[in-house]
Amino acid sequence: MKKCLIIDDEPLARSIVAEYLQAYPEMEVVQECGDGFEGVKAIMQHQPDLIFLDIQMPKINGFEMLELVEQAPSVIFTTAFDEYAIKAFETNAVDYLLKPFSRERFDAALRKWLQSQAATATIPATAALEEAAGKQPEEQHRIVVRAGNNIRIIPVAEVLYLEAYDDYVKIHTRDGVFLKKKTMGYYEKALDPAQFVRVHRSYIMALSQLTRIEPFEKDSHVALLRNGQRIPLSKSGYTRLRSVLGI
Repeated sequence: MKKCLIIDDEPLARSIVAEYLQAYPEMEVVQECGDGFEGVKAIMQHQPDLIFLDIQMPKINGFEMLELVEQAPSVIFTTAFDEYAIKAFETNAVDYLLKPFSRERFDAALRKWLQSQAATATIPATAALEEAAGKQPEEQHRIVVRAGNNIRIIPVAEVLYLEAYDDYVKIHTRDGVFLKKKTMGYYEKALDPAQFVRVHRSYIMALSQLTRIEPFEKDSHVALLRNGQRIPLSKSGYTRLRSVLGI
């Protein structure tokens, strides 16, 4: 038996997938989930082989949900929006079903996955998710992280600065520091350049937190933030910051 999850905020959409799956006795639906929070918990609990995943959902979207899963199962996306197709395939998704989809189209997607299972192990969906092109609009306004067993949504207005930390990025906020498995390059592109500036290869700072720029050793400078943190400025970062500030 292969275990699968159906994650979609629309009950009708979940019921259609469940109905189509009845033709496959080797597939067991271990749970249906109405949002990404439930989806993360269900994946951790059941360790499914395959998930049918909607993209636009309340709280967090499908891509954000996958980022919170360390070992993601295979994914067949089910959505009413075709603009996400490129990003979906960049996450190594098995297939992308555009609602409303027919039984024949569903069968083709599931057969594709079953054949891949017979041939070789599929690439985890998170393997290419880190830098998948095409950010979602909400990603400019929030960062979704895991804090222990909890999921936290951080509005970017609460972010003081970001710091590179090995394969992660430290998200510094007034409430503490959170880790996100992303790169500085990702956030340099994802965050609003009118609000955040990359001032060093290891730092991106919120312009709203800047109090002043001070000279440091030789020809270098540091940025002083409202909380007293001193952020080093590279030569290119210093030039970039001055340009954004218009000085």
